[in-house]
Formats: sequence, structure tokens, C-alpha cells
Amino acid sequence: QVQLVESGGGLVQAGGSLRLSCAASEGTFSSYVMAWFRQAPGKEREFVAAIRWSDGSAYYADLLKGRFTISRDDAKTTMYLQSDGLKPEDTAVYYCAARKRVVVITTAPSTYDYWGQGTQVTVSS
Repeated sequence: QVQLVESGGGLVQAGGSLRLSCAASEGTFSSYVMAWFRQAPGKEREFVAAIRWSDGSAYYADLLKGRFTISRDDAKTTMYLQSDGLKPEDTAVYYCAARKRVVVITTAPSTYDYWGQGTQVTVSS
């Protein structure tokens, strides 16, 4: 059973930056796709970005491209989301997710097998 633990959320002013981390319990993710999603109150869970662990290929939601950067550290089995130029509408709980033994990057939450507990990001205006 893979366990994912997010950290790095908090309160930040508009225009600020945060780096979220997702630490994974399993030793290797070479055959996984991992992703970040977010969910604001009263809204559906939304895809943010995903990364293919084996080669680092990344894919972003169109509206977030340019402000968010996904990366991973294989030695630490940790994924990151660097968020810059944050806006109040970025306020949400951010979740990391893992899709096992695949190479195709998907954006639908239902296609992911493991989830973290989430970390709150609040952007004040």
C-alpha cells in the first residue's frame, strides 16, 4: 500500500510563492505517474499537473501553465509543486495522487490509485 503525505501548504499573500511536497512511502516509483489536484470549497477536484516518474515528463492544466512547476526527486521519493504568482482563486486543498504501473498521463481523479490527505493553501488578497 502506497502512502502519500503532503506538506508545505499555508497562508500566503497574493503574488507570493509556495512549494508543496509529497513524500511517498514506497521505495520506487519508476513505473508510476504522479499528480497534483486541488479542490476549493463547493467545487469539484481539479487537475493541476502530473509527472511521469520514469523520465520526468510533465503535463499541466492549461490555465495554470507558467505559474506552477512540478518536479520529483527520485532519491527522496518526493514530488514537488512550485507555485508562483499565487492568486486568491488558487485557494484550495491540494492533493497528491499516484497512478501505478502506467506511462500515460491522465487528468481525471478517478484514474488515480492512491491519494494523500491534502494540504491547505490559502491566498489572501
